[in-house]
Amino acid sequence: MNLFDSHAHYNDEKFDLDREIVIKETLENGVSNFIVAGYDIESSKKAIEIVKKCEAAYAIIGISPDGVKNIKNSNDIEKDIYEIRKIIENNKKIVAVGEIGLDYYWNKENKELQKEMFIKQIELANSLDLPIVIHTREAINDTLQILKENPVKNRGIFHCCPLNRELVKEALKLGYYISLSGVITFKNAKNADEIIKMIPEDKILIETDSPYLSPEPFRGKRNNCTNVRYVAEKIATVKSKTLEDVAQITNINAKKIFKLF
Repeated sequence: MNLFDSHAHYNDEKFDLDREIVIKETLENGVSNFIVAGYDIESSKKAIEIVKKCEAAYAIIGISPDGVKNIKNSNDIEKDIYEIRKIIENNKKIVAVGEIGLDYYWNKENKELQKEMFIKQIELANSLDLPIVIHTREAINDTLQILKENPVKNRGIFHCCPLNRELVKEALKLGYYISLSGVITFKNAKNADEIIKMIPEDKILIETDSPYLSPEPFRGKRNNCTNVRYVAEKIATVKSKTLEDVAQITNINAKKIFKLF
């Protein structure tokens, strides 16, 4: 089995006591590669430390909407962009700028700064010839508008993509990949089967978003990359494929968007 977890946070403090053990178990249980995602400067640096020690791991780094909460103005944005650029230019295992985007669920008071940071990081990705990894929550219209007005040369991924028909339809039109998480296994997940059917095989990815969003039957427990199998199994069931089929399809897609061939 060659499962590729396209988005995890093994840099999270929830793994501080057993990170090396968890990574070892991950690679012994069907996961061939995984991405460690940064969301601010500190977590991005931690992601790089982790992937430097693991051949199978790669990093994405950036300032997420949550990472914008400590930013007060455009000068602060420019400082963070400069820092992210330096980090990327000095590390070959960084494969995308992310996670970046908009979140109006947790952060309602700084929408304009979120938009500015999102656009600046799109510009950064374009200048460095990298794709982006997008976080969007309760901000679908603004996210799509920014992407249409600021084309991303290498496109990217809607990470943990909301199960929203219009978002998926428009994202696919723009050429983006759709990454599905353990949310699709939840018993109360609306539209999950329909969304899975909407995504063509060449645009679908799988992820855990570890340590969050554990799939059934582990909901409520700390998630890890090994559980990406359950996301793949759900997709296999809906698309009438085998688990091995979905593993191969999503592995190829991940390597294509992250330029790992």
